[in-house]
Amino acid sequence: YGMRRTLALSLALVSATSLVHAQSARPAPTLPDWSGVWQMQGGTVFDRSTVQPPDARAGEPGVREFPPYNDEWEAKYRKNIELVKQGRFPDPISVCGVPHGFPRVMNLPDVYEFALTPSAVYVLAENGPNILRIYTDGRKHPAQEDLWPTYNGASVGQWEGDTLVFTTISLKGSTDSHVIVDRTGLILSDASRATTRMRKIDDMTIEAQMVIEDPKALKGPWRVTKRYRKQAAGTWAWDYACAENNRNPVSGSGRTLTLGPDGKPIDKVVD
Repeated sequence: YGMRRTLALSLALVSATSLVHAQSARPAPTLPDWSGVWQMQGGTVFDRSTVQPPDARAGEPGVREFPPYNDEWEAKYRKNIELVKQGRFPDPISVCGVPHGFPRVMNLPDVYEFALTPSAVYVLAENGPNILRIYTDGRKHPAQEDLWPTYNGASVGQWEGDTLVFTTISLKGSTDSHVIVDRTGLILSDASRATTRMRKIDDMTIEAQMVIEDPKALKGPWRVTKRYRKQAAGTWAWDYACAENNRNPVSGSGRTLTLGPDGKPIDKVVD
């Protein structure tokens, strides 16, 4: 019996060792070249395909988009648009050090870098702090009891040829004004989830096609496309610390002010 048991253990060890060698001998996935520094095309209106007026910028009075909101969330969005008109709409990132959150992290005016590895992709946004981690090592999302809402959520995905496909869940949403999508007052709930397909459509352009679902806020899927243009070779991405240049204090009435070089508000009306 002892000899048979020793032989069985030896065979099992040989089999396990062979499996490890076979797995390590598999070629690593061929990753596309997303090197360099990239900048989002267009302004920071999140869904430019529906924005009114067409050439508007986020933060300008009266600007809006048309996601497939249900009645309750359409009313919330209209309220935010009115606050923007009054100069009283609070942007959470005015509190320095607060991440923009997903999907706003895909909609920033400053540059990006993308770090691709066989097990994960990292989206590094200069305007920060913002790091989006997308795990591509075959893991699934954590079990529901192990999730809690965070700014950038939990993202897992895989490569389909040269296209990165990933799904993002467990987001903070707009509860207690934690997160907005852009400065028109666009918001989503903590039930939102997004499936994103990212690929290079030519040597100079990365495209991200997003399908956002939100059973609390939306009547159906919301499809948004973002594009990023490669910058000249040698372009730098820098550290970003808004606390060193906090130029947007809030007055006693709730109005956002802009400081000039002398540290005094340059706004015509100061409450």
